[in-house]
Amino acid sequence: MSLFHFKQFVINQEACPMKINTDGVLLGAMVDLAGTKQILDIGTGTGVIALMMAQRNSGAQIDAIDIDAAAAERSKQNFENSLFRAQLKSYHHGFKEFFELYPHSKYDLIVSNPPYHLNALQSPKEKTNLSKHTTQQFFFDLLLASKSHLAKNGRLVMVLPVETSLMLQTTAKDFGLYPHHIVKIKSYPDKAHIRHVISFSLSDDEALSFSDFCIYDQQSVHSLQYKALLKDFFKIF
Repeated sequence: MSLFHFKQFVINQEACPMKINTDGVLLGAMVDLAGTKQILDIGTGTGVIALMMAQRNSGAQIDAIDIDAAAAERSKQNFENSLFRAQLKSYHHGFKEFFELYPHSKYDLIVSNPPYHLNALQSPKEKTNLSKHTTQQFFFDLLLASKSHLAKNGRLVMVLPVETSLMLQTTAKDFGLYPHHIVKIKSYPDKAHIRHVISFSLSDDEALSFSDFCIYDQQSVHSLQYKALLKDFFKIF
């Protein structure tokens, strides 16, 4: 269905190449918003991550950008139809173009649920490729651009497959960013980790720390962790 009903807002997903997914809602609910006033959501898609952050932090102003015109328009409509419309702005730009247009912009937090399939067989649908497939150079460009537009104590936070996260952990310092916390996510207690929510900062003074998160206790049974994290958003909890 095109409409996804959260407790405090509704997402229309029609024409968006990237639908609401577990990665996005975990990032939107999990990212640390303490002290954040200016936030940028790169690759906003439906706008769900931006809306979740707006619900969690009424004092934040959130810019949401997407290179796909249909996604940018859909996120704009979802913002305008929400209680949080005053906090949110949608732009039809990739991050390079956006930063060229707003060269002096600074953010306390930059978040992204980016395309992450590296060197994978691509979809014949161009929009699907834009939303799901990328190259290492994309991430290098994102790190470099984010570094220049983070406030002094700002952070870049992404949700990524483990392999991509490991690659960035070893290369981010070359772009002036340093990983300081990683949430390691697994589907089931006895399975390997499948995602990292990784946070980068401009300082290399902090030791890298880790925490663990499990989505299910068993087949079709969400964990207490997952329920606690999403209880303010999902009607089923």
